[in-house]
Amino acid sequence: MNTAQPEIYTTTQETDIKKYKMLGLSILFDAIGMLSFAIPVIGEFGDVIWAPISAILIYKMYKGAEGRIGGMVSFFEELIPGLDFIPTFTLTWIYKYVIKKGK
Repeated sequence: MNTAQPEIYTTTQETDIKKYKMLGLSILFDAIGMLSFAIPVIGEFGDVIWAPISAILIYKMYKGAEGRIGGMVSFFEELIPGLDFIPTFTLTWIYKYVIKKGK
């Protein structure tokens, strides 16, 4: 009986779980970034606080070039009024796991 197959299956399953947890976090963080639409005046002030936080989060979530570029895009997207609708975290996840097919 080959015992290596269950380990491979478990590793693949764990990778998929981690990948979809990152998607869930990405959607949550994008929703937090879009909150400024709910509170017009105060929300834009909140973007000044959220911009560096979101940049750090995306940098730590998506290591490497995706994290660096995503962090910069997220930072400026949050600071520029009217661009809060762009789901930067989710787009970064799509790039890494769907387009690039990273693990």
